[in-house]
Amino acid sequence: MSFMIKAARTTRQLIHKAPVLQQQVRQLNLLEFQSKDLLQKYGVAIQQFKVLDNTKADADVVKTFDCPEYVVKAQILAGGRGKGTFDNGFKGGVHITSNKSEVLSLSKQMIGNRLITKQTPTTGILVNKVMVARSVNITRETYLCILLDREHNGPVLIASPAGGMDIEAVAEETPEKLMTVPLDIDKPIPEAKLLEVAKFLEFKGDTIKRCAEEIQKLYTLFKAVDAVQIEINPLAETDKGEVISVDAKLNFDDNAQFRQKNIFDMDVTEEEADPREVEASKYNLNYVAMDGNIGCLVNGAGLAMATMDIIKLNGGEPANFLDVGGGVKEDQVAKAFEILTSDPKVKGILVNVFGGIVNCATIANGIVAASKKLQLNVPLVVRLEGTNVDKAREILKNSGLPIQTASDLDDAAQKAVAAL
Repeated sequence: MSFMIKAARTTRQLIHKAPVLQQQVRQLNLLEFQSKDLLQKYGVAIQQFKVLDNTKADADVVKTFDCPEYVVKAQILAGGRGKGTFDNGFKGGVHITSNKSEVLSLSKQMIGNRLITKQTPTTGILVNKVMVARSVNITRETYLCILLDREHNGPVLIASPAGGMDIEAVAEETPEKLMTVPLDIDKPIPEAKLLEVAKFLEFKGDTIKRCAEEIQKLYTLFKAVDAVQIEINPLAETDKGEVISVDAKLNFDDNAQFRQKNIFDMDVTEEEADPREVEASKYNLNYVAMDGNIGCLVNGAGLAMATMDIIKLNGGEPANFLDVGGGVKEDQVAKAFEILTSDPKVKGILVNVFGGIVNCATIANGIVAASKKLQLNVPLVVRLEGTNVDKAREILKNSGLPIQTASDLDDAAQKAVAAL
């Protein structure tokens, strides 16, 4: 299978191929207007837009925003907004109008209500902001993506004249409509290559140069903000000969947070389905709630999956997936216990840690401190192995707490299920 097909099947798979040593990752979420604001700051051509939040200032914002036609879009982290339905019965998270007063009316019916689409929970997602953009008459849609790719040891550009549609389907059905260009991370894209890509995207006349300029700006942005992916679908041509990035998806390198503080401060967390996931992320913990009654604290995603499997094999049900990672500290262990016990379904806790990078004594001290602070009143089974494990077992034994220790994972799962 060619690289282009693999890339287009899902560009995101290229970014997240599992490395030999996986690090904790917190995916940054930006709303559409936030992504467009970033593009605008780097000179990328986009539709003019304003943001409404159902305050008194909205009327003045709309009054000074003159457009022949407006696109009114609810801002949530989900697709299918145009075909969605609000919990108040209002239909559609995307509307087009040429009436200014209707812009305000539409926004008021969206903000403060939950929009339900094919990509949201059944209860929908609360809309806090609405983006109002200048409507443009699109005559042609193309696809452009810049992303980091391990196979090329650097960034690649993926382009297709078949934009505005499922790029995976394009790869499967018409792979000849995909172009892949390896890029030099230290240099701008050569002008000859930019023009070649623009022509492949079927721009003609003056729009060839405009398209080339837009691609270069996008690559400048890609490097400046430590992006791992910028996907423009569609990169559109308008009836006025404009080349505009109509819709954008940006992903960022989590390790660059210290350099990109302003961007990461925009992270949207209020849409998370479970507030415990938000709280866990603040402490670099990975938490996913499940339906069982045995809380799991582990280090490493693979070990977490194995722990949940063994619990089910022994007749139990895991209440969560909680991975504390390899560089865990005592305060993170304490926070992990706090999150676990905040779930009323948890009737027992199983700690399963293999100390490679992590020191088992650190985990043991965290367990003892958290148990005493929270006055833990559910059964606790601990299986520790690896670095400084003898010291860790001594800490648990001398704690005076009713902690059951296990010799291996099977023993731990059996004891956790039996303790219920």
